[in-house]
Amino acid sequence: MFMQHPRDILLGAQSASASLPVCDHYSGVEVRMVKSLALQAEMSQEFGACVFDVTLDCEDGAPVGGEKDHAHMVVALANKAQEASKRIASIAPPRVAVRVHAVDHPAFEQDVEMIVGGAAAALCHVMIPKVETLDDVVRAAKWVDKVAATSGRSSPLPLHVLIESPAAVHRAFEIAAHPRVQSLSFGLMDFVSSHGGVIPANAMGLSSGHADSGLDQFSHPLVVRAKLEISAACHAHGKVPAHCVVTEFSDVALLQSAARRASRALGYTRMWSIHPAQIRPILEAFAPLTEEIELASTILLAAAQADWAPISFKGKLHDRASYRYFWHLLERAHQTGRTLPDEAQAYFNS
Repeated sequence: MFMQHPRDILLGAQSASASLPVCDHYSGVEVRMVKSLALQAEMSQEFGACVFDVTLDCEDGAPVGGEKDHAHMVVALANKAQEASKRIASIAPPRVAVRVHAVDHPAFEQDVEMIVGGAAAALCHVMIPKVETLDDVVRAAKWVDKVAATSGRSSPLPLHVLIESPAAVHRAFEIAAHPRVQSLSFGLMDFVSSHGGVIPANAMGLSSGHADSGLDQFSHPLVVRAKLEISAACHAHGKVPAHCVVTEFSDVALLQSAARRASRALGYTRMWSIHPAQIRPILEAFAPLTEEIELASTILLAAAQADWAPISFKGKLHDRASYRYFWHLLERAHQTGRTLPDEAQAYFNS
């Protein structure tokens, strides 16, 4: 066990950009919700950590007129998952979230009152869709906090927000700055649709690579600009940028390529899944390479032995700036279930 932990030594190493699982899996139908929660428990045992969130979806999942019954079901499933984990000592606590309706939807307050009021202790966060302004965040936080307080939850319930329009992208920095916001997600489909048809449908998907396939979500300038704005806003305020869905869930290679581009080119540290087959490819794509893990472990061990003073390694100078980078890399490796050298694993055993 190291006497000094990187989180305590490296200024800024506690950045929120490395604090959440890299995959957020959405499910809105009861049978799929049950299967998703079971898969989360299985993979938690496999990896020794909860490697993806399960977000139970009320916005797209609840049938019109059936919002109340759907909310009741979500409460029961979230609480059941929490109770089940307590009976298995070896399993990591589940991470279950809920996406409620937008703040201007008639079902918003009912969603929060029922779900947060009935399952606040079982939730890791609440996703607020279609956030347009900072006032939307303020309203959501006020109502969530009010209901959570009556439920007996002692810690604030984090809010995740979904940015889905040009106006919301314009305000991404002020939305990300709100202290109750933990993560910003990009809503690709609604963003494209909000442009009145000037962005082609191809931009809602991925290009096959053929010359005639058109601009896709990684090449259309307006879409790429929106993704970069959201990512930059999150990193400016220590929040987690979550990349949008890939609807081509049957093409694993295409999905992994998209996830790698989101992570390595656009700065995203998290990505949505809409099918169980997408979860492992996302984990693989966001995970550091084996050689990156080994280098990070070696440099951090040498830094610790030097009491975190600058060191020379293979002809290169390293100091606390690079130490922070390598620490975040090890955190991401841990979150994606990678095998770490024993010396590095010790940082995560306590």
